[in-house]
Amino acid sequence: MKPSRILVALTAVALLAAAGCSRSGSSGEESSASGGGNSSSSASADFGDLESVCHSGKASSAPAQGVTAGEIKVGVFTDMGFTKNPELVDAAKVFTSWCNDNGGINGRKITYNMRDAKLMEVRQRMLESCRDDFALVGGSAALDGLGVKDRLSCLLPDFPAQVDQIANAGSDLQVGGGVTAGGKYDPYTGFHQWLFKDAYPASAAAIGLINGDSPVTKVMGTAYEEALPAQGATIVYDDLYPAAGVSDWTPYAQSIKSKGVKGLIFLGDFRSLAKLEDVLTGMDYKLDWIDTNSNAYNSQFIQLAGSSLAAQHNYADISGTAPLESNLPAMKQLKDLFAKYAPGEDMTYPAVRAFGQWLLFAKSAASCGDSLTRKCLYDAGKGETAWTAGGLEAPTNLSDANFIQKCFNAEQATPQGWTTPDFKPDNGPYRCNVDPYVYKTPGGKPLTLADAGKSLSDLK
Repeated sequence: MKPSRILVALTAVALLAAAGCSRSGSSGEESSASGGGNSSSSASADFGDLESVCHSGKASSAPAQGVTAGEIKVGVFTDMGFTKNPELVDAAKVFTSWCNDNGGINGRKITYNMRDAKLMEVRQRMLESCRDDFALVGGSAALDGLGVKDRLSCLLPDFPAQVDQIANAGSDLQVGGGVTAGGKYDPYTGFHQWLFKDAYPASAAAIGLINGDSPVTKVMGTAYEEALPAQGATIVYDDLYPAAGVSDWTPYAQSIKSKGVKGLIFLGDFRSLAKLEDVLTGMDYKLDWIDTNSNAYNSQFIQLAGSSLAAQHNYADISGTAPLESNLPAMKQLKDLFAKYAPGEDMTYPAVRAFGQWLLFAKSAASCGDSLTRKCLYDAGKGETAWTAGGLEAPTNLSDANFIQKCFNAEQATPQGWTTPDFKPDNGPYRCNVDPYVYKTPGGKPLTLADAGKSLSDLK
């Protein structure tokens, strides 16, 4: 993904900030749900350019943990008990309801266990998933690196909505999910170069970084400190703020102004960014651009930032994912499915990323027929060489462990909502002509099966 930075995303900076989302949901450690929407009539089993994603069949065996002749049980990681944000569970509900209405996967209905890590309980939830689930699908946890070794020890495949910590980004038995800053390469190279080279070239000499003081974002900040100067930018301001937020953003705004920052990269919660922008705008200091990060790509940020959006230029990189406001057939179909199976719930960027991973899981699982094993599932997922989630994402070669995504796309926050600026797309809604910066000093490496005392030959 992004990748989702949550993804995008795809990052999970918002998960590390103080909870304050107006939406609410159950924060129980585990819940189970199966398909079935508000209507008995099923939507088409095709999605975008994917045909017959789910369908009936005559499965008769129980070839793996969590798989019976009638059911496939998977886990969905979330931090909902901390963030109060149910978007990943919403995506699970929509997909499984739609899929099960169309016969399930070869006749097996999908059920899911919500694995609510509540930020700090990643290992506890992972051990529960190891005990019960066939695979992990469409989930994410801010401190996901804490559970990787346990997941690999129990040989649990993962189709994550997004990855956050380097230990998990590209770890073994993982299919899709994107990358994160600080890994092998900077996934936001194209986006930042468009901002400080193409759109606002004068800003290259005065870039600022403000970073939530958390394990995830501090790694990203360190990565940018290497990548940005190597790409021709000068960092004139680099600061941390408490991840839970601050009561008065005036000192930070004054520092940004005194340093003459023209382009600001904000790595933190969008609620905090809205407060900072309010202070900057109040002191009549206007930056050339602000990288909001994809956590801000939602309607709440538009409401919170208010009048500042007319003064400040806010942009988000949504990492090769179709814009929510686009008229692409796959996006329109996804909106229809949310309206049918989760009426009244927001269809967010992370939910789109999650739905794409559910599609990947379903296609991979269906290809295994009655003999649905973890090995077959994983091999099928890794065999996708140009995966687009039916048209929701830029093409990704999941079979290549060294694949580098060269596509990006930008969104701009305006008083009227999110819009697509002219960032010179050259491949549908994406721009795919950028070679991402490869780190000379990576912030770490993902865990492997060998780190857990296992090998791929153990996967059955």
